[in-house]
Amino acid sequence: MPNPGIPAGTGDVTLFDPAGNITADAIDVTATITNVRATCQDTTDQILSTLTFDVVATRRDPTAARTVVLPYFDVVLQAGSQVAAKRVGRVALEFAPGSYRAQTSGQASARVSRSAAQLPADVEKQLTRPRKAGQADAAVDPMTDPEIRTAVANATFEHLVGFQLSEQQLRYNVTR
Repeated sequence: MPNPGIPAGTGDVTLFDPAGNITADAIDVTATITNVRATCQDTTDQILSTLTFDVVATRRDPTAARTVVLPYFDVVLQAGSQVAAKRVGRVALEFAPGSYRAQTSGQASARVSRSAAQLPADVEKQLTRPRKAGQADAAVDPMTDPEIRTAVANATFEHLVGFQLSEQQLRYNVTR
């Protein structure tokens, strides 16, 4: 099962009004991705990973009803850095008249090849072999072997979700 998560700096988004002004008094809407949950279904040769998540938001001006649509991405990373799949979706937040807060849910699904997520038999054997005290290599962690470490990394997947941010939005998130 791919490990779920939110990449650093992408779990929050701040919208400004006017758009070019990034001062506190120009903050229009802030939103956060939260409650990321993962489920997995094993099918024949594919593993289906589904992330569900909530988006909670606040706004500055509650006078009128308003819909705010925010883009998000979901990405599957193999070995921690290789993009295996990426999609962009959208969530809509419906602010009621007089309400400062809105909440919605989102979902993202991705498929991972079962063969790519399985360790080669020789690597699995090396990792799970019985070790007995007194043997010369009993205290040696198999993960110190670069080939074993690479094989484990290549069989490791992450399914991540975050807001699809502009360069300015990402810079704001990182520097605030």
